[in-house]
Amino acid sequence: MTNYDEIDFSPLTALADGEVVTHSRVRDITLPSGKVIALITLDNGRDHTRPNTLGPATLTELGATLASLKARAAAGEIQAVGITGKQYILAAGADLSDITRVGSKDNARLVAQLGHKVLGSLGELGVPSFAFVNGLALGGGLEIALNSTYRTVDASAAAIALPEVFLGIIPGWGGAYLLPNLIGIENALEVVISNPLKQNRMLKPQQAYDYGIFDAIFPAATYLESSLAWADGVLTGAVKVERKNEPGKIERLTKWPIAIKVARGMLESKIGTVPRSPYAALELLDKAKGGTKAEGFAREDEALADLVTGDQFAASMYAFDLVQKRAKRPVGAPDKTLAKKVTKVGIIGAGLMASQFALLFVRKLQVPVLITDLDQARVDKGVAYIHDEIGKLEAKGRLDADAANKLRALVTGTTDKSLYADCDFVIEAVFEEVGVKQAVFGEIEKIVAEDAILATNTSSLSVEEIGSKLEHPERLVGFHFFNPVAVMPLIEVVKTPTTTDAALSTAFVVAKGLGKNAVLTADAPGFVVNRLLAKVMGEAARAVYEGTPVADVEKAFAPLGLPMGPFQLIDLVGWKVAAHVQDTMVHAFPDRFYANENFHRLAELPEVVEKDKGGRVTGFSKAAEKALKGHVGSAPASADTILRRVQDGLATEIKLMLDEGVVPEVEDIDLCLILGAGWPFIDGGASPYLDREGASERAFGDTFHHPPIRGIGA
Repeated sequence: MTNYDEIDFSPLTALADGEVVTHSRVRDITLPSGKVIALITLDNGRDHTRPNTLGPATLTELGATLASLKARAAAGEIQAVGITGKQYILAAGADLSDITRVGSKDNARLVAQLGHKVLGSLGELGVPSFAFVNGLALGGGLEIALNSTYRTVDASAAAIALPEVFLGIIPGWGGAYLLPNLIGIENALEVVISNPLKQNRMLKPQQAYDYGIFDAIFPAATYLESSLAWADGVLTGAVKVERKNEPGKIERLTKWPIAIKVARGMLESKIGTVPRSPYAALELLDKAKGGTKAEGFAREDEALADLVTGDQFAASMYAFDLVQKRAKRPVGAPDKTLAKKVTKVGIIGAGLMASQFALLFVRKLQVPVLITDLDQARVDKGVAYIHDEIGKLEAKGRLDADAANKLRALVTGTTDKSLYADCDFVIEAVFEEVGVKQAVFGEIEKIVAEDAILATNTSSLSVEEIGSKLEHPERLVGFHFFNPVAVMPLIEVVKTPTTTDAALSTAFVVAKGLGKNAVLTADAPGFVVNRLLAKVMGEAARAVYEGTPVADVEKAFAPLGLPMGPFQLIDLVGWKVAAHVQDTMVHAFPDRFYANENFHRLAELPEVVEKDKGGRVTGFSKAAEKALKGHVGSAPASADTILRRVQDGLATEIKLMLDEGVVPEVEDIDLCLILGAGWPFIDGGASPYLDREGASERAFGDTFHHPPIRGIGA
């Protein structure tokens, strides 16, 4: 087994250049029993907006601190060691900017080994160690706790997670071995694999405690005091620590292999076999059922070194940077001081989409929201839906009774459009047809104040054309949400040639207030996401109408790594909507987009596709087969042909969008696809993937990135 004490970690010194070091500050605390605990507080000296991270210099300092405490424990000076963090934060894990600079597979392995050496020593001090998780604990931050003998958590901690699989790697500092042996295989699969793949879902402290990750949970007001008193009880024997979820022999022999097999099947059906990190994590969790901790750590060393130097991690880091930095500072957004203050929101329409808007606006902005429709019955139905959804949030404990009542009181519905007079921001959610949208805006413009902002949620129509009959088209802005409205984090903010900076600025400020990421796009057909998804859906339709079975087409698209196949996506957005988007794109670019009258034939049917239990499309329904009879060719395309056509088509379209100035840079297209279409982090969006696959070279003789975004290999 690896002896970490014999390893030369000096090659990592170069990675520590510019590292914001998280220091290990120690103070002795005498507990009520007279026993002494040496308490380490991790603190990088920055405010709470810059979390503690664990780079090489930080780990080296922590290692030296723990070594000196081990000596003090041996001398009988201390009876325990505690570790906690600065206010609100234990640690957000490894410093990812360091890891991306490792330069070689050997250095990547050293990063894993240094983490194991230092964090692993928390369990080998000769006295018990206590992790007091007083706030955010992600990745290596949570692994600090897992390597300790005992753990408590602050009930108000922001988030607890092992998010590594989301980023294309694995928990590499003990998490993959220690966690399943602490909380059982099924819970560990949830934390290590399922949650990261659900848009990087985090655990609340209570959930983490219920899983058995923590031995005790205490309220924020007395957290450290209560944790120290509890630790004293453990040291004196007054407190007995029970771990009900710790796996026994029967679980290891029977439940463990079954859980791994089920998880593997779920992964293959949900994400295909292209992403490497979930399967590497699954392998580590499987092997964690036996063997020693040292063997488990050695396996993590190799897995992490392998993944950190690969293409998927490099692409993930590019995507991570887009979401963490670029999304928070939208390119092209005017100065926020130009934004009009929004004190009341108007929503034209009371259908499902309009009602979802109303719920989001009232929850996030906490201002009066008015919805209208053609008749009172529709209005009443919309208001009832909103009140019902607020009731569900109250039942789940996410709103207290007062807050819920306040929100209900802020939502009003009417057929009297004169009540829009004092609205500052009015958005339409009516039928996707230019004439309809022009008519409703024409009516509203006469009622609202001259500086009120008008917004259209069109998914592919020309915003300029929608506003062409307005007296003040300069106040109209595109504000395109994605479904489901509450969940999808992207809003495409669309600028026409006449849109004012005040209207744009208001749109960006409102989007931020709604908790969404906004990306600025020009007023071009389909904007960004729908233009590219129309390319994907069109190529899928082309293959089917040539004679390729639906299931084969879905499989051909699997290497793209999208959260769902093209026909599953069409079924989700609705066949009528898909047909409309395809028509719009074909009308705009007849030589590059594929549409077919079959789209409209299928759009008339109540059921178009058949699906398996996982929601995957397996074929057309009998009614669809009947409708298509005589309208489908007999020359099926191979999977390679289909994939190459969609890759080359996407590369061509993205290059044209950049040439046309639809967005400022390719990074904005990737950001839109990640946030609005669920394009996987491991691809980094579309452009790094298309570069790696050679599609960029085939389409326009160059690459989007210079050099292409690749891993560093062996």
